[in-house]
Amino acid sequence: MSEANFTFWKTKARRNSNNKIRKTSYSYAIINISMFEKYKKKNLIHHPLENIEDVEDFYTAINRSHLTKMLSPERPYTYWTIELYDKANGIRGGGGLGVLAADTRRVAERLDVPLTLITPFYPSEQHQTYKDFHNGEYHEKVNYANYGYTFLDTVNIRANGEICTLDVIEKVLGSTRILCITEPNFGELYSGDSCGDHRLYQEVALGFGGYQALKLAGLRPAIMQLNEVATFFAALARLDELTSSGMDFYEAVVYTRKHTLYTNHTLVQAAEADFSYDQFERYVFQNLKSKAVKKWLSDKFDNGRIKLSAVTIEIAELRSGVSKLHARVANYHDIAGEKVKFKAVTNGINIPTWTLPQIVDYYKEQGILDRFYLPTPNYEERVEEVTAADIRELKAFGRRELNMVLSHRTDQYGGHPTVPGDALVFDFKRRFVDYKRPTLPFSDPNRLAEILEKHNIHYYLAGRVHEGDVVMGAKLKHVLELVDSNPILKKRVHYLPDYDEELGRALSIGANCSINTPIVGLEACGTSWMKDIANLGLMISTHDGGVADGPTEAYLNVNGANEYEEVRSTYLRMEEAARSWRNDYDLEYLIKKELLAYLPVISGARMLKDYLDYLF
Repeated sequence: MSEANFTFWKTKARRNSNNKIRKTSYSYAIINISMFEKYKKKNLIHHPLENIEDVEDFYTAINRSHLTKMLSPERPYTYWTIELYDKANGIRGGGGLGVLAADTRRVAERLDVPLTLITPFYPSEQHQTYKDFHNGEYHEKVNYANYGYTFLDTVNIRANGEICTLDVIEKVLGSTRILCITEPNFGELYSGDSCGDHRLYQEVALGFGGYQALKLAGLRPAIMQLNEVATFFAALARLDELTSSGMDFYEAVVYTRKHTLYTNHTLVQAAEADFSYDQFERYVFQNLKSKAVKKWLSDKFDNGRIKLSAVTIEIAELRSGVSKLHARVANYHDIAGEKVKFKAVTNGINIPTWTLPQIVDYYKEQGILDRFYLPTPNYEERVEEVTAADIRELKAFGRRELNMVLSHRTDQYGGHPTVPGDALVFDFKRRFVDYKRPTLPFSDPNRLAEILEKHNIHYYLAGRVHEGDVVMGAKLKHVLELVDSNPILKKRVHYLPDYDEELGRALSIGANCSINTPIVGLEACGTSWMKDIANLGLMISTHDGGVADGPTEAYLNVNGANEYEEVRSTYLRMEEAARSWRNDYDLEYLIKKELLAYLPVISGARMLKDYLDYLF
């Protein structure tokens, strides 16, 4: 238990000692006060339920006890990703794909599940600046030695007629490890054109180099989860090794397929990049030892080009989508033209990472979440005991932390915005891409200004424009020029550049309401909204991605037959959310609806359970 948590529970103890209705909260507070003093003396301040003694506890809880024989430190669950967003471990990603990868590993570590995450370590990372209504950038060198990685050895791959030497580094974190390949000229995440040579080199290095790194570390994968198609070459490397080591080619294909999961995060196959036969000659075929594998791969080309999704589908028998809606509507076909079916495994978050510690303790004290951060069997009854007073008190802790983070961040004018104590905070914090519609609330600047002024709202807009995205750069510039020309908006709308984990978490724990309005049918899942709900915030959203796992009545739904109607719906929902924060009954009602519908969805432990159920 942290000292901040102690302060919260001590406050509850004082309040509840005069409130006989809430005796359970009072008794818990008194227990925790004494525990806090004991741990403080020993310099061991932590939550007493954080540590799980043995992974068998978790396997038993999810009715998968046989997994103790199928997964081990030497034969782990392997998770392959081109992107990891885990700055604490030295790697800054670009968006939700990397955040999900980091959370998957964190959940496995917390539950003591043997998992190895294989990813590149990028020696340079890009940062965004914003000045005079224009995006800028700077690049920062990153040294893995500064983040506790151990150098193991080097491996070699062939690329464009040359032998490329890759460093293999690792960092062991409990039952998990991050295993990386890197070299000084590896470049930044997503550098170059998506169909270009350098991008292909990075993906080939991850696949062939990463597979060699696994062997170097003495590991054999129990399962290979390919997090999007950029990781295809890892499964290809395994197929090549099995075949070149003497296994019959068709047996090797069957074995590889049965032990490979392709997790898709994209809705439309046609939008994906493809590569030419010439590029594969220069970067891929040179790394294959088996003629049979080379022939198999060559046959997958269509008019001299190949989509990695097509061959990933061929090499992975197990296929998952990242939400119920996504698995149902993703439009993918195999080489034969048959529609591909995906198993729905909705993304989840590592709740302790993204949730205010005081709120986490509250969930456990109330019996809403168990020690695995799964909803308890009677969580619905326990959620009904949540009060508006509790919500407001907990969010006050979050507001203080948000202001601490904002004190060293800048807005579009270079200032450090601070949220006044009596103001409401609404936010949009997602990748700044067109289908997520970050500009939607600015469709009628005067109407937006009226709402913000009337309800004393400060609106925080946070999201990076990707390098080279001229269209979104222009849209952001237009929005901020509108803001600058309106005295009310200029005072109340703050754009925060260089969006990252720290800022995303701070806004989730400190904001009263988040806005999530992607064009319906284009969001695969998203996880930002999950963090908002976990932190007792209201959600204004279209019914898309993982949000569609729940009913439309579970949140403040934005709808309409066209964008004009959706804009109008957004403004009505913003006013409804603002009024609800001023009314105890309405606030309790809306927050409880969200928690009841989505706590089972957002749990990272639930996500890992679903993957284990599907894979074994």
